[in-house]
Amino acid sequence: MVPAGKAISPPSGVYSMSFGASEPPPPVETRFSEVVFPEHANHYGTLFAGTALSLMAKAAFAAGARHAGRNVVMVRTDTVEFREPVKVGELIEIVARVVRSGRTSMTVAVEIFREEVASGQRSRAMHGTFEMVAIGEDGRPVPIAKNTTTTV
Repeated sequence: MVPAGKAISPPSGVYSMSFGASEPPPPVETRFSEVVFPEHANHYGTLFAGTALSLMAKAAFAAGARHAGRNVVMVRTDTVEFREPVKVGELIEIVARVVRSGRTSMTVAVEIFREEVASGQRSRAMHGTFEMVAIGEDGRPVPIAKNTTTTV
């Protein structure tokens, strides 16, 4: 049983509006997994950087749109670092979290973890940050509906 006035923490990857009016919302997190197939690879047999960036942008959009309660667009990416190659046949998990929220924009941190299926060995292969802006029907910036101007 949860005491009156206390929020229930949502499970990882699930956004919930169950927080109290005086509390900031929980950070928005998006997670999804992919198998790296040959069509995702470069000529070295590892995940092509363009494919990785596309997956990271997709995750940043999902986390940002959930946070804003509306569509968002990417306006900038800061330092995307490719730390380890990801081989064909490995699993990847893409994790995106809103780490800063302003009036119309937010910063989303995105990480890609690689996993060797046979050994279960897992490590962070890539990471970067993406600046997303909430937009209205006319494509212009609008205030974030669920905005609390927070930094996580």
